Amino acid sequence: MRIFGKVRHRPSASWRQATDRAFTLIGDGRYEDAGALLTRAADMEPWLSESWFNLALLHKFRHDWEQARAAGLRAVALLDREAGAPDWWNVGIAATALQDWPLARRAWQAYGLKVPGEGSPSGEPLGMNLGSAAVRLSPEGEAEVVWGRRLDPARIEVLSIPLPSSGRRWGEVVLHDGVPHGERTTATGPDGTTRAYPVFDEIELWAPSPVPTWVVLLEAATEADRDALERLAADAGYAAEDWSSSVRLLCRTCSESRMPSDEGDGEHLDPHDHSEPGHPGPLGHRTAGSGSLWVPERECGIAAPSALVRGLLDGWVADSPDTREWRDLEEVC
Repeated sequence: MRIFGKVRHRPSASWRQATDRAFTLIGDGRYEDAGALLTRAADMEPWLSESWFNLALLHKFRHDWEQARAAGLRAVALLDREAGAPDWWNVGIAATALQDWPLARRAWQAYGLKVPGEGSPSGEPLGMNLGSAAVRLSPEGEAEVVWGRRLDPARIEVLSIPLPSSGRRWGEVVLHDGVPHGERTTATGPDGTTRAYPVFDEIELWAPSPVPTWVVLLEAATEADRDALERLAADAGYAAEDWSSSVRLLCRTCSESRMPSDEGDGEHLDPHDHSEPGHPGPLGHRTAGSGSLWVPERECGIAAPSALVRGLLDGWVADSPDTREWRDLEEVC
C-alpha cells in the first residue's frame, strides 16, 4: 500500500523501542521525556498513523489540546480504514475541549456515530441522546463516581451533588475520556433485569457551575419526608441529595469493576461509588425491600443559590413541622 508515494511498512525496531520506553515514562508521569521519545519516533516513521496517534495521546494526557488536535489530524490523514478508528475519537475529544465544533462533528461522524441536525448556532453537536452514564471525578486523586447526562461522546453534565472533597459542583460539565473504567448496573423491572451504565474518567472541568453546594443536617421522620425535600429542590430547578444513603466507599478495584448501584427501578440512582464491601453500615437502607431501619438524622447535600436555600428548607419544614427539622447549614463548595 502506498501513502503519499511512500510504501507503508512495519515500524522499525528502533521505533518500537522508543515508543515502548515512552509509554513507560508516561506511566511514571514523565511527560516531557516521553514527548521527546515520541517525537523521535514520529521522525523515524512519519508515514505511520500510530506515530501521530501516540503523540496525540500524550498531548491529551498533558491537556495540551492544540497539540493534541494537530497530532490527531495527522494521524487520521494516514488511516487506512473508513470508520471506527480511535484516532478519530481522540480528535473529537481535543476538538470538544477547544470548542472546535465543526471538527468535533466531523470526528464523531467519521468514527461512525450519528450526529443529528446542525446543532446549535455555534455548531455544537446537540441532541445525540446518549443517555445517562457515570463519571469518575479526580480519577488520579480521591476519586468519586457521580451520575450525569451525556451531552456528547466527550462531555457529561453532572446531575449528582458531588462531595466537597471533589471540588466539583452539581450542574458542571466535565470532559471525559473515551474508554470506560467500570460499569454500574441498576434493576430495570420486576423480573430483575438489569441495565449497565459505563463509568468514564474525568479529564478536566469543561464548564463550571455557579450553583454552590451546601451540607445540612436533617431530621426526617420517614423516607417520604426526605423524598419531599428532594422533590422541592427539583421543582425549584436545583437539587438535594441524601448523602447518608447515597454515598458508599469503594476500593479502586471495585470502583473500576462492574458494580450494582444498589437501587431499584431507576428513580433513585446511586450517585457515588464510595462504599466498602461488607461494611455498608447505615448507608445501605435505600435498596428496595431491604428492610433496613430508617435513621431520622440525615446528612444532606443541597445545590441551590444562597438566596434560595434557607427558604427551601423552611418551606420543607412548614409542610410537616411535626416530622421535619433542619440545622447546621454550611456552604462547602
